[in-house]
Amino acid sequence: RLHLKKKRNQEVASNPSSLSSCLKTFLSSLGQSNSNSDTCAEFRIKYVGAIEKLKLSEGEGLEGPLDLINYIDVAQQDGKLPFVPPEEEFIMGVSKYGIKVSTSDQYDVLHRHALYLIIRMVCYDDGLGAGKSLLALKTTDASNEEYSLWVYQCNSLEQAQAICKVLSTAFDSVLTSEKP
Repeated sequence: RLHLKKKRNQEVASNPSSLSSCLKTFLSSLGQSNSNSDTCAEFRIKYVGAIEKLKLSEGEGLEGPLDLINYIDVAQQDGKLPFVPPEEEFIMGVSKYGIKVSTSDQYDVLHRHALYLIIRMVCYDDGLGAGKSLLALKTTDASNEEYSLWVYQCNSLEQAQAICKVLSTAFDSVLTSEKP
Protein backbone atom coordinates (compact mmCIF):
# COMPACT_ATOMS: atom_id res chain seq x y z
CA ARG A 1 0.00 0.00 0.00
CA LEU A 2 2.83 2.43 0.83
CA HIS A 3 4.45 1.69 -2.54
CA LEU A 4 1.16 2.42 -4.32
CA LYS A 5 0.73 5.64 -2.34
CA LYS A 6 4.25 6.79 -3.27
CA LYS A 7 3.67 5.92 -6.91
CA ARG A 8 0.42 7.89 -6.90
CA ASN A 9 2.21 10.87 -5.32
CA GLN A 10 4.83 10.82 -8.07
CA GLU A 11 2.12 10.62 -10.74
CA VAL A 12 0.14 13.48 -9.17
CA ALA A 13 3.22 15.65 -8.81
CA SER A 14 4.20 15.21 -12.44
CA ASN A 15 0.84 14.91 -14.21
CA PRO A 16 -1.76 17.70 -13.98
CA SER A 17 -4.58 15.47 -15.28
CA SER A 18 -3.73 12.96 -12.55
CA LEU A 19 -3.98 15.81 -10.03
CA SER A 20 -7.43 16.63 -11.38
CA SER A 21 -8.47 12.98 -11.13
CA CYS A 22 -7.13 12.73 -7.57
CA LEU A 23 -9.05 15.86 -6.58
CA LYS A 24 -12.30 14.53 -8.05
CA THR A 25 -11.87 11.25 -6.16
CA PHE A 26 -11.12 13.07 -2.91
CA LEU A 27 -13.96 15.55 -3.29
CA SER A 28 -16.49 12.81 -4.03
CA SER A 29 -15.26 10.72 -1.09
CA LEU A 30 -15.81 13.60 1.33
CA GLY A 31 -19.51 13.49 0.60
CA GLN A 32 -19.79 9.80 1.48
CA SER A 33 -20.62 8.98 5.07
CA ASN A 34 -18.64 5.74 4.91
CA SER A 35 -15.48 7.29 3.50
CA ASN A 36 -12.18 6.11 4.92
CA SER A 37 -10.70 8.34 7.60
CA ASP A 38 -7.32 8.28 5.87
CA THR A 39 -8.68 9.51 2.54
CA CYS A 40 -6.67 12.52 1.56
CA ALA A 41 -5.36 14.55 -1.32
CA GLU A 42 -1.60 14.92 -1.28
CA PHE A 43 0.56 17.68 -2.68
CA ARG A 44 4.31 18.22 -2.97
CA ILE A 45 5.15 21.58 -1.40
CA LYS A 46 8.04 23.41 0.24
CA TYR A 47 7.94 24.91 3.71
CA VAL A 48 8.78 28.63 3.78
CA GLY A 49 8.37 29.24 7.49
CA ALA A 50 6.04 30.27 10.28
CA ILE A 51 5.35 33.13 12.60
CA GLU A 52 4.10 31.43 15.71
CA LYS A 53 2.40 32.50 18.92
CA LEU A 54 1.11 35.89 17.85
CA LYS A 55 -0.93 37.39 20.66
CA LEU A 56 -4.62 38.04 20.03
CA SER A 57 -3.97 41.77 19.67
CA GLU A 58 -1.39 41.09 16.92
CA GLY A 59 -3.50 38.54 15.09
CA GLU A 60 -6.83 40.38 15.13
CA GLY A 61 -5.71 42.77 12.39
CA LEU A 62 -5.10 39.77 10.10
CA GLU A 63 -8.71 39.17 9.14
CA GLY A 64 -8.77 39.46 5.35
CA PRO A 65 -6.61 37.82 2.69
CA LEU A 66 -4.85 41.09 1.88
CA ASP A 67 -3.98 41.56 5.57
CA LEU A 68 -2.24 38.16 5.61
CA ILE A 69 -0.40 38.80 2.35
CA ASN A 70 0.84 42.20 3.55
CA TYR A 71 1.89 40.82 6.93
CA ILE A 72 3.88 38.00 5.28
CA ASP A 73 5.45 40.46 2.83
CA VAL A 74 6.62 42.72 5.68
CA ALA A 75 7.88 39.67 7.62
CA GLN A 76 9.94 38.63 4.59
CA GLN A 77 11.36 42.12 4.19
CA ASP A 78 12.21 42.20 7.91
CA GLY A 79 13.97 38.82 7.68
CA LYS A 80 11.42 36.96 9.84
CA LEU A 81 10.50 34.73 6.90
CA PRO A 82 12.68 33.81 3.90
CA PHE A 83 11.70 34.82 0.37
CA VAL A 84 12.81 31.43 -0.97
CA PRO A 85 12.30 28.19 0.98
CA PRO A 86 14.95 25.51 1.41
CA GLU A 87 15.04 22.94 -1.39
CA GLU A 88 13.54 20.08 0.66
CA GLU A 89 10.10 19.02 -0.51
CA PHE A 90 7.37 17.90 1.84
CA ILE A 91 4.06 16.12 1.35
CA MET A 92 0.97 18.07 2.38
CA GLY A 93 -1.91 15.70 3.02
CA VAL A 94 -5.37 17.23 3.28
CA SER A 95 -8.25 15.30 4.81
CA LYS A 96 -11.53 16.00 6.55
CA TYR A 97 -9.52 16.20 9.78
CA GLY A 98 -7.10 18.87 8.60
CA ILE A 99 -3.60 19.11 7.17
CA LYS A 100 -0.55 16.98 7.80
CA VAL A 101 2.82 18.05 6.44
CA SER A 102 5.38 15.25 6.40
CA THR A 103 8.77 14.49 4.91
CA SER A 104 8.71 13.17 1.35
CA ASP A 105 9.26 9.61 2.64
CA GLN A 106 6.26 10.24 4.96
CA TYR A 107 8.07 8.92 8.03
CA ASP A 108 8.40 12.21 9.89
CA VAL A 109 5.59 14.70 10.47
CA LEU A 110 6.61 18.36 10.33
CA HIS A 111 3.22 19.95 11.13
CA ARG A 112 -0.37 19.04 11.82
CA HIS A 113 -3.13 21.61 11.46
CA ALA A 114 -6.49 20.41 12.76
CA LEU A 115 -9.30 21.57 10.51
CA TYR A 116 -11.16 23.28 13.35
CA LEU A 117 -8.07 25.38 14.22
CA ILE A 118 -7.61 26.79 10.70
CA ILE A 119 -9.07 30.29 10.66
CA ARG A 120 -8.09 31.50 7.20
CA MET A 121 -6.25 30.33 4.12
CA VAL A 122 -5.00 32.34 1.18
CA CYS A 123 -2.99 31.52 -1.92
CA TYR A 124 -1.18 34.03 -4.10
CA ASP A 125 1.72 34.48 -6.52
CA ASP A 126 4.98 34.91 -4.60
CA GLY A 127 5.96 37.84 -6.84
CA LEU A 128 9.45 36.51 -7.55
CA GLY A 129 8.72 35.78 -11.21
CA ALA A 130 9.39 32.04 -11.15
CA GLY A 131 5.71 31.04 -11.34
CA LYS A 132 5.61 29.81 -7.75
CA SER A 133 2.75 30.58 -5.37
CA LEU A 134 2.45 30.78 -1.62
CA LEU A 135 -0.20 29.16 0.52
CA ALA A 136 -0.66 30.84 3.89
CA LEU A 137 -2.66 29.46 6.79
CA LYS A 138 -3.75 31.40 9.84
CA THR A 139 -4.37 29.05 12.74
CA THR A 140 -5.25 29.41 16.37
CA ASP A 141 -4.45 27.25 19.36
CA ALA A 142 -7.11 25.14 21.07
CA SER A 143 -7.75 27.82 23.71
CA ASN A 144 -8.02 30.66 21.13
CA GLU A 145 -5.30 32.63 22.91
CA GLU A 146 -2.71 32.81 20.15
CA TYR A 147 -2.50 32.85 16.37
CA SER A 148 0.14 31.44 14.04
CA LEU A 149 0.87 31.96 10.35
CA TRP A 150 2.21 29.05 8.31
CA VAL A 151 3.62 29.67 4.84
CA TYR A 152 4.18 27.00 2.18
CA GLN A 153 5.42 27.34 -1.39
CA CYS A 154 3.48 25.57 -4.14
CA ASN A 155 4.76 24.71 -7.61
CA SER A 156 2.06 26.81 -9.28
CA LEU A 157 -0.98 28.93 -8.60
CA GLU A 158 -3.12 26.03 -9.82
CA GLN A 159 -1.64 23.74 -7.16
CA ALA A 160 -2.19 26.35 -4.42
CA GLN A 161 -5.79 26.86 -5.59
CA ALA A 162 -6.33 23.08 -5.65
CA ILE A 163 -5.21 22.84 -2.01
CA CYS A 164 -7.56 25.71 -1.08
CA LYS A 165 -10.41 24.00 -2.95
CA VAL A 166 -9.84 20.70 -1.15
CA LEU A 167 -9.69 22.50 2.20
CA SER A 168 -12.88 24.43 1.41
CA THR A 169 -14.62 21.20 0.50
CA ALA A 170 -13.42 19.58 3.72
CA PHE A 171 -14.81 22.54 5.72
CA ASP A 172 -18.14 22.32 3.88
CA SER A 173 -18.32 18.56 4.35
CA VAL A 174 -17.72 18.79 8.08
CA LEU A 175 -20.18 21.65 8.52
CA THR A 176 -22.98 19.94 6.60
CA SER A 177 -22.41 16.58 8.30
CA GLU A 178 -22.81 18.18 11.74
CA LYS A 179 -26.33 19.47 11.00
CA PRO A 180 -29.12 17.44 12.62
